[in-house]
Amino acid sequence: MKRKVKYIINLDLVEGLAEKEKKELKKVTDKFAFRTNNYYNSLINWNDIDDPIRRIVIPTLEELEVWGKLDASNESKYTKVHGLEHKYPDTALLLVTDVCGIYCRFCFRKRLFMNDNDEVARNVDEGIKYIKDHPEINNVLLTGGDPLVLATFKLEKILRALAEIPHVRIVRIGSKMLAVNPFRVLEDSSLLKLFEWFNTKTDKTLYLMNHFNHPREITQEARNAVRLVRETGTPLTNQTPILRGINDSVDTLQELIEELSFIGVPPYYFFQCRPTAGNKTYSTKIEETLDIIETVRLRVSGLAARVRYVMSHETGKIEILGRTENLIFFRYHRAADPENAGRFMIFKRNPSAHWFDDYTELVEEYRVEMEEEYV
Repeated sequence: MKRKVKYIINLDLVEGLAEKEKKELKKVTDKFAFRTNNYYNSLINWNDIDDPIRRIVIPTLEELEVWGKLDASNESKYTKVHGLEHKYPDTALLLVTDVCGIYCRFCFRKRLFMNDNDEVARNVDEGIKYIKDHPEINNVLLTGGDPLVLATFKLEKILRALAEIPHVRIVRIGSKMLAVNPFRVLEDSSLLKLFEWFNTKTDKTLYLMNHFNHPREITQEARNAVRLVRETGTPLTNQTPILRGINDSVDTLQELIEELSFIGVPPYYFFQCRPTAGNKTYSTKIEETLDIIETVRLRVSGLAARVRYVMSHETGKIEILGRTENLIFFRYHRAADPENAGRFMIFKRNPSAHWFDDYTELVEEYRVEMEEEYV
């Protein structure tokens, strides 16, 4: 690319960090991979140790706290062939790369960036065949890693293969590239032509599912990239986890979803941060987060307010609906088990809960206590 955005995988090359910090944080990068670039680093206020953009990409010692597990949603359970997950009947997920524009410190797939991981399929032929053989699959999500890291000709090969499958009607690309390196779009007209081809020359729709976490990522360059993608006929949406110290405030979330909806990237999901190893410092309490989100909804237009607050749990996508003084309400938005489809659930509130299991474990503890008392 003309601008030659430089990628950085060595903390020693991060100019904004003091030498002492580089030395201290090496123990973190020895465990969890590190990757940033000079464009994204330019968004950081290096004088603020708690700068939200810094927290997204620069390691912290708190990541070493033992908490969670690498595959928090047990994605391996739904892997059908190498590089393909099939959790919901109509949706297949293709892991097409194990590289991103940056490595978000809160990534729920950080296991992909470890040397002993082999979940990603660099040759997607087996996954394409699986999709062909399953006519119930009508939409495919390309993810990883970030598919826009791939060279355009490699991405084109995948999209053309999917375009030839009659029952596939939607292809989604999950990407943070417009936030971390918009020059990937601004300086590659062939990528834009590929998007336009898919949306105008096939009977299918290509969606770009963006990952803006904070309003400061919506730079002029990012806005220009959004405009160019929209001009190809590609619908854009945005999804972000709610992250402690990054976007877990009413004002920040309001600004984020309003600015995105103003430029044609309406919000899609707010995710509860998954209990992935290393992520405790980024996780928020569900009930506090619910209150923040509901306050934001009252301040924004219907387009922005339609965002759903969900957890990507092993059993499905669970929406957090609301609460009363004593109870909290959930519903399966998507369920892996058909018996759970649309299931509505009511639990006693647990103000310290970070994940769905924190509620179900309380129910199990109560059941055991009652059985013991009865005996």
